[in-house]
Amino acid sequence: MGGILSASYAVMQFGCSPTLGNLSDRFGRRPILLVSMAVLALDYVIMAVAGSIWLLLVGRVVAGAAAATHSTALAYMADITDGSKRAQNFGLISAGFGMGFIFGPALGGWLGGLDPRAPFVAAACLAALNFAFGFFVLPESLPKGRRRAFDWGRANPAGALRAVGRLPGVRALLAVMLAYQIANFTYPAIWAYYIQGAFGWDARMVGLSLAAYGVAIAVVQAGLIRAILPRLGETRAVVWGLILNTVCLVLYGFATQGWMIWVLIPISAVGAIVAPAMQGVMSRAAGPDAQGELQGVLSSISALSMILSPLIMTQAFFWFTRPEGAIILPGAPFLIAAVLMAGAFVLYVSTRATPTPVTAAE
Repeated sequence: MGGILSASYAVMQFGCSPTLGNLSDRFGRRPILLVSMAVLALDYVIMAVAGSIWLLLVGRVVAGAAAATHSTALAYMADITDGSKRAQNFGLISAGFGMGFIFGPALGGWLGGLDPRAPFVAAACLAALNFAFGFFVLPESLPKGRRRAFDWGRANPAGALRAVGRLPGVRALLAVMLAYQIANFTYPAIWAYYIQGAFGWDARMVGLSLAAYGVAIAVVQAGLIRAILPRLGETRAVVWGLILNTVCLVLYGFATQGWMIWVLIPISAVGAIVAPAMQGVMSRAAGPDAQGELQGVLSSISALSMILSPLIMTQAFFWFTRPEGAIILPGAPFLIAAVLMAGAFVLYVSTRATPTPVTAAE
């Protein structure tokens, strides 16, 4: 049931991200973000009082749909940011998510020790506060003159992919992003199993290592990326980031001592530069009235990766850690991820996907 609850959330994010992205292109970013926060606040209250697993499942389905606003947040950032600095500011949003993944489980675990329903009450309060902050502080970023009509044919994953895929050079970049995301989601998918199976660490050490990785990612995306991107440029940042990720995944796959993990964590975190750099490249290829649609597609790819990666990587871990197996290799999922990451690198370099910005005059 835990797997079903997680998968239902990811499936709803996959299906709803393009819809919310297109709605934000039509009605503006602010109303979509505010409605999302209001629905989340109410939904967490429902989950806090749920009396059955099925009502909890309904709550997760609604939460997945309402929380599919990553695309809207990124589109908001694209609206207010010059094209040359978008990738850096996309990194800020990613850093915000990264910090949430550090403090959220920590706060939820502490509150869950007091009462199993307490984390949901806290989440409802946070969502309500976020709604209030947005209502009183957040201005609209998309002028009415840059909005476009809503089209159901484009407001779904398949239609949005077709529409965005027609942009110059973007189709290959979408394939690169999918391979990168599936490989990158190996970390949350099997980290706890891998650390315990390979090095015998207890739950405390697993939590510390996850927190260290989350902090390192946040530091890279909130700060270091602003020093790296202006010097390398988005295209070279993607190339070197994919190379670094591939090497680190191989090293994780063959690591034999626990101290190697602590060395690899800050190095592999630098590879997080790939996602915002890729988003910057593709954002410049889309017009100002299609930022929500593009970011919706990227969010759907991310959600699809959250569905596929755990299925692939946990199975690989199972088969390569069975006592009766011919080969015992807990790091096998990381090696599979390295192959995917290398494939993303080859595809990116071979297509030389560097679409140029399209101006209004052009």
